[in-house]
Amino acid sequence: MKLLAITIAFLFAGMKPATVAPAKSIYDFKVESLDGGTIDFSRFKGKKILIVNTASKCGYTPQYEDLQKLYEAYKDKLVIVGFPANNFGGQEPGSNGEIKEFCKKNYGVTFPMAAKVSVKGDDIAPIYKWLCSKAENGVMDAEIKWNFGKFLLDEKGNLIAYFPSKVKPMDAEITSKL
Repeated sequence: MKLLAITIAFLFAGMKPATVAPAKSIYDFKVESLDGGTIDFSRFKGKKILIVNTASKCGYTPQYEDLQKLYEAYKDKLVIVGFPANNFGGQEPGSNGEIKEFCKKNYGVTFPMAAKVSVKGDDIAPIYKWLCSKAENGVMDAEIKWNFGKFLLDEKGNLIAYFPSKVKPMDAEITSKL
């Protein structure tokens, strides 16, 4: 038995635990979609990306309508990705299936929607950790204070702006950058 332990120790002596390299770009991220598939951000190279944390039972929920209008108006050069999150006031309690049905039925959402994630706190999704931390994204720190915060990235995947909830999707603050 002791010989076995020594042999195992010898075999693993030079090995280091596997680590995941930190994301250097938005294009390094792949996330689960609302319907169980995968959203691969590398597919969006050459387009601007608007990432929005969403919720179905929020005062800002009607922004889904303008998000869809924005997506339709600019879809040749912009992709919008919604991230349902239940971080603020329990305003996104539904399952992925319920959220998908709600978005389609009430707002006709056709832009990509990720599976429900956490956008802050100890269980923050890696993509939101990257978006919110200058140490990660190299551009800015951002604090998401409520649902429907929006991150805009340029055609090369560089973070260029963060817009708080009160900035509506069709506001000039956003459309002027498209």
